[in-house]
Amino acid sequence: MKGAACSYRRAKRRGAALPVVLMIVSMMLVTSAAWFESTLLGVRNANAVADQLQSFHAADAALVLCSRALAEGTVSAAPAVQAGEPQGWRSEGSFERAALAPLAAWPGSVRVPQCVIEAWRIDGRPFARAYLITARGFGAMEETQSWAQVQLVFDGLGEAMRVERHWRRVAARPF
Repeated sequence: MKGAACSYRRAKRRGAALPVVLMIVSMMLVTSAAWFESTLLGVRNANAVADQLQSFHAADAALVLCSRALAEGTVSAAPAVQAGEPQGWRSEGSFERAALAPLAAWPGSVRVPQCVIEAWRIDGRPFARAYLITARGFGAMEETQSWAQVQLVFDGLGEAMRVERHWRRVAARPF
Protein backbone atom coordinates (compact mmCIF):
# COMPACT_ATOMS: atom_id res chain seq x y z
CA MET A 1 0.00 0.00 0.00
CA LYS A 2 2.88 2.22 0.71
CA GLY A 3 4.13 1.88 -2.87
CA ALA A 4 0.74 2.79 -4.33
CA ALA A 5 0.50 5.99 -2.24
CA CYS A 6 3.97 7.11 -3.35
CA SER A 7 3.22 6.56 -7.02
CA TYR A 8 -0.08 8.45 -6.60
CA ARG A 9 1.79 11.46 -5.10
CA ARG A 10 4.39 11.37 -7.85
CA ALA A 11 1.71 11.31 -10.54
CA LYS A 12 -0.06 14.21 -8.86
CA ARG A 13 3.16 16.29 -8.85
CA ARG A 14 3.87 15.42 -12.46
CA GLY A 15 0.44 16.63 -13.51
CA ALA A 16 0.98 19.98 -11.72
CA ALA A 17 4.16 20.75 -13.67
CA LEU A 18 2.43 21.20 -17.00
CA PRO A 19 0.14 24.09 -15.94
CA VAL A 20 3.08 25.83 -14.22
CA VAL A 21 5.23 25.54 -17.36
CA LEU A 22 2.37 26.78 -19.54
CA MET A 23 1.83 29.76 -17.23
CA ILE A 24 5.53 30.70 -17.33
CA VAL A 25 5.65 30.39 -21.12
CA SER A 26 2.53 32.56 -21.52
CA MET A 27 4.04 35.20 -19.19
CA MET A 28 7.19 35.21 -21.33
CA LEU A 29 5.11 35.63 -24.50
CA VAL A 30 3.17 38.57 -23.02
CA THR A 31 6.40 40.21 -21.84
CA SER A 32 8.00 39.72 -25.27
CA ALA A 33 4.96 41.24 -27.01
CA ALA A 34 5.07 44.26 -24.66
CA TRP A 35 8.79 44.75 -25.37
CA PHE A 36 8.14 44.50 -29.10
CA GLU A 37 5.36 47.12 -28.93
CA SER A 38 7.58 49.36 -26.82
CA THR A 39 10.39 49.06 -29.35
CA LEU A 40 8.04 49.89 -32.23
CA LEU A 41 6.77 52.96 -30.36
CA GLY A 42 10.35 54.10 -29.73
CA VAL A 43 11.26 53.73 -33.42
CA ARG A 44 8.15 55.67 -34.49
CA ASN A 45 8.94 58.45 -32.04
CA ALA A 46 12.57 58.61 -33.18
CA ASN A 47 11.48 58.81 -36.83
CA ALA A 48 8.99 61.58 -36.03
CA VAL A 49 11.65 63.59 -34.20
CA ALA A 50 14.14 63.09 -37.04
CA ASP A 51 11.51 64.18 -39.58
CA GLN A 52 10.67 67.29 -37.55
CA LEU A 53 14.37 68.17 -37.22
CA GLN A 54 14.82 67.75 -40.95
CA SER A 55 11.95 70.13 -41.69
CA PHE A 56 13.28 72.64 -39.15
CA HIS A 57 16.76 72.63 -40.69
CA ALA A 58 15.25 73.04 -44.16
CA ALA A 59 13.24 76.08 -42.99
CA ASP A 60 16.29 77.53 -41.22
CA ALA A 61 18.45 77.11 -44.34
CA ALA A 62 15.80 78.80 -46.51
CA LEU A 63 15.55 81.64 -43.99
CA VAL A 64 19.31 82.21 -44.00
CA LEU A 65 19.58 82.07 -47.80
CA CYS A 66 16.61 84.40 -48.40
CA SER A 67 17.91 86.86 -45.79
CA ARG A 68 21.32 86.85 -47.41
CA ALA A 69 19.85 87.33 -50.90
CA LEU A 70 17.76 90.26 -49.66
CA ALA A 71 20.75 91.90 -47.97
CA GLU A 72 22.84 91.47 -51.14
CA GLY A 73 20.03 92.85 -53.29
CA THR A 74 19.62 89.77 -55.50
CA VAL A 75 15.91 89.44 -54.59
CA SER A 76 13.36 92.07 -53.85
CA ALA A 77 10.04 92.33 -52.11
CA ALA A 78 6.88 94.10 -53.17
CA PRO A 79 6.52 97.51 -51.49
CA ALA A 80 4.63 97.65 -48.22
CA VAL A 81 0.95 98.41 -48.74
CA GLN A 82 -0.15 98.88 -45.16
CA ALA A 83 1.38 99.87 -41.88
CA GLY A 84 1.98 97.16 -39.32
CA GLU A 85 3.34 93.67 -39.65
CA PRO A 86 2.68 91.97 -43.02
CA GLN A 87 0.02 89.28 -42.98
CA GLY A 88 0.45 87.68 -46.42
CA TRP A 89 2.34 84.69 -45.04
CA ARG A 90 -0.65 83.68 -42.87
CA SER A 91 -2.68 82.47 -45.86
CA GLU A 92 -1.44 79.29 -47.50
CA GLY A 93 -2.67 80.42 -50.93
CA SER A 94 -0.86 83.76 -50.85
CA PHE A 95 2.23 82.07 -49.42
CA GLU A 96 2.30 79.58 -52.31
CA ARG A 97 1.88 82.34 -54.92
CA ALA A 98 4.71 84.49 -53.55
CA ALA A 99 7.08 81.73 -52.40
CA LEU A 100 10.70 81.59 -53.53
CA ALA A 101 12.74 78.40 -53.53
CA PRO A 102 16.31 79.33 -52.55
CA LEU A 103 17.49 75.73 -52.97
CA ALA A 104 16.98 73.28 -55.82
CA ALA A 105 16.41 70.37 -53.42
CA TRP A 106 16.64 69.36 -49.80
CA PRO A 107 17.72 65.74 -49.13
CA GLY A 108 14.95 63.55 -47.76
CA SER A 109 12.27 66.23 -47.98
CA VAL A 110 9.08 65.80 -49.93
CA ARG A 111 9.33 69.42 -51.21
CA VAL A 112 12.02 72.08 -51.40
CA PRO A 113 12.10 74.69 -48.65
CA GLN A 114 10.40 77.98 -49.48
CA CYS A 115 10.43 81.56 -48.28
CA VAL A 116 8.34 84.68 -48.73
CA ILE A 117 9.76 88.20 -48.37
CA GLU A 118 7.30 90.92 -47.41
CA ALA A 119 8.15 94.61 -47.10
CA TRP A 120 7.09 96.36 -43.94
CA ARG A 121 6.62 100.00 -42.97
CA ILE A 122 7.48 100.82 -39.39
CA ASP A 123 5.49 103.86 -38.23
CA GLY A 124 8.10 105.23 -35.84
CA ARG A 125 11.00 104.85 -38.28
CA PRO A 126 10.06 106.31 -41.68
CA PHE A 127 13.56 105.99 -43.21
CA ALA A 128 14.12 102.39 -42.19
CA ARG A 129 13.48 99.57 -44.65
CA ALA A 130 11.95 96.61 -42.88
CA TYR A 131 11.14 93.13 -44.16
CA LEU A 132 9.45 90.05 -42.77
CA ILE A 133 10.94 86.86 -44.18
CA THR A 134 8.93 83.69 -43.58
CA ALA A 135 10.37 80.27 -44.41
CA ARG A 136 8.79 76.84 -44.56
CA GLY A 137 10.66 73.55 -44.57
CA PHE A 138 9.32 70.06 -45.15
CA GLY A 139 10.15 66.64 -43.79
CA ALA A 140 9.65 63.28 -45.48
CA MET A 141 5.87 63.85 -45.46
CA GLU A 142 3.87 66.89 -46.57
CA GLU A 143 2.30 67.18 -43.11
CA THR A 144 5.67 67.59 -41.42
CA GLN A 145 6.40 71.28 -41.76
CA SER A 146 8.40 73.81 -39.80
CA TRP A 147 7.94 77.54 -40.10
CA ALA A 148 10.42 80.22 -39.07
CA GLN A 149 10.60 83.98 -39.49
CA VAL A 150 13.12 86.75 -39.27
CA GLN A 151 12.42 90.45 -39.16
CA LEU A 152 15.14 92.44 -40.92
CA VAL A 153 15.41 96.20 -40.48
CA PHE A 154 17.92 98.21 -42.52
CA ASP A 155 18.43 101.61 -40.91
CA GLY A 156 20.76 104.25 -42.34
CA LEU A 157 22.79 104.48 -45.53
CA GLY A 158 26.22 103.34 -46.69
CA GLU A 159 28.76 102.61 -43.98
CA ALA A 160 26.42 103.88 -41.26
CA MET A 161 23.73 101.30 -42.12
CA ARG A 162 22.69 99.05 -39.26
CA VAL A 163 20.92 95.75 -39.76
CA GLU A 164 18.66 94.45 -37.03
CA ARG A 165 17.60 90.81 -37.02
CA HIS A 166 14.77 89.47 -34.89
CA TRP A 167 14.28 85.72 -35.28
CA ARG A 168 11.16 83.81 -34.25
CA ARG A 169 9.74 80.37 -34.75
CA VAL A 170 6.14 80.17 -35.92
CA ALA A 171 4.44 77.90 -33.41
CA ALA A 172 1.29 77.08 -35.38
CA ARG A 173 1.08 76.36 -39.08
CA PRO A 174 -0.92 79.03 -40.95
CA PHE A 175 -4.10 78.03 -42.76
